[in-house]
Amino acid sequence: MSAKRWALLAIGVILIIVSWFMVSAPRRGLTVRDVSAGGIPMLYVAPGSVSAPAPGVVIAHGFAGSKQLMLGYAYTFARAGYPALLFDFDGHGANPAALNRGGLSANIAAATAQLIAQPEVDASRLALLGHSMGSGAVMTAGINELGRYGAVVGISPTSADVRPDAPANLLLMAGSLEPRFVANAEQLLAQAGGPNEDFASGRARYLRIVRNAEHITILFRPQSHHIALDWIGRTFGTATDTPYIDRRVVWYGVHLLGWLLAALGLAPALRTGLPSLNANSTGRRVAGLLLGGVAATVVVGLLARFTALAGVLGIQVGGAVALWLLVAGLIWLAFNRPIHRPAPGGILLGILFLVVLVLAFGVMAQSVWVQWWPIPARLWRWPILSLAVLPWFLAAGYSQWGAGGWGRLGWALGQSAVFLGGLFVALMLAPSLGFLVLLMPILPLIFLTLAVVAAAFDRPWPYAIGAAFFFGWLISVVFPLA
Repeated sequence: MSAKRWALLAIGVILIIVSWFMVSAPRRGLTVRDVSAGGIPMLYVAPGSVSAPAPGVVIAHGFAGSKQLMLGYAYTFARAGYPALLFDFDGHGANPAALNRGGLSANIAAATAQLIAQPEVDASRLALLGHSMGSGAVMTAGINELGRYGAVVGISPTSADVRPDAPANLLLMAGSLEPRFVANAEQLLAQAGGPNEDFASGRARYLRIVRNAEHITILFRPQSHHIALDWIGRTFGTATDTPYIDRRVVWYGVHLLGWLLAALGLAPALRTGLPSLNANSTGRRVAGLLLGGVAATVVVGLLARFTALAGVLGIQVGGAVALWLLVAGLIWLAFNRPIHRPAPGGILLGILFLVVLVLAFGVMAQSVWVQWWPIPARLWRWPILSLAVLPWFLAAGYSQWGAGGWGRLGWALGQSAVFLGGLFVALMLAPSLGFLVLLMPILPLIFLTLAVVAAAFDRPWPYAIGAAFFFGWLISVVFPLA
């Protein structure tokens, strides 16, 4: 390899090592225990040493979330002296039970019981914090058990029958880039009696808007963590702060950059076999992408109106995404001729691509934002979902075969535009798939990263195999079990 390639590889390895050190740093000095109750996976995070029992906080994630997604709050609370307990709702993360909206309260009750069983926790001083779906659950729990919880924090709040006297000390929070949830929060604040700072009587109410944050990024904003921390401190008269700033998601991004640089540095050693070329015109490939997107949108939109498509394969919404990609991919692939048969070396290279993606995206994601390792109830769905999306990624591999840097960027953006546009129209035809709106900002980042890493391989089949089985894995671990 050239000196430039060796430099890219070296810089990438350094970034990966430093990122792992920084992402693991927040746990050091804290008490962290894996616990469970009734089959519900939980994670307890507390200060390393507690002189006397302290107020405890139960933290609930939102739809398609997991306890990992809420770790920023737990680390911030623990660094300030408050033990916290995170858990996976039924159907989410590592919880194998199917999602049942009626069971959310039972999950919170089980988490509360486990929290107060910990020796560092004062059972008479408890708080609840929830995001999105979890916000409605914690507000409802705070209303139904008014004397049990001293404070409730609802982030990106949904709905609940709040009153001026219940739940106790209600803080609402939303991002300025999620207007629907800001409107929900404003309505809830008015319903709860309007702004108030009477913490002693439990009637304190307030709404905080986090600037330039939307439904997912608000969970990684240190401002959001410290707003919640301040509210809990004021509730219990134990107002403390901490210099800790949760930057794990930033280091996760640096980690991805390190893998990208390392892959580009190794690119010449990975390119073997077929020449880099594509026999089809750009116009033909673009036409296939557009026509495939239109056809997939019509098929998914119509099927969702007449069938329970939102729960296909026993996984909520994710199965519908795979179906959209299957239809669009088959049509797009038909515009890419000829299709070569995968050579044994190409299959091995595809497996290597998958390993790189799992190492780059997934292993650290387990410590930052998602339950990456699938439980048995999810594992069997992975190959089915992967095969469903394989035509899409094979078509993408052929379309960007031999493209330069700007060409790959264009194809990544084109895929994102067609995918997001198609899903947006499908949502209007089938509102049951509405949750996908919240994930749309993430999808272009995935396509762009896959396109950049694919430059190191530059072969349709290796790219398709690695990307399809990676994307199938992502669907299988993120979306709730139906």
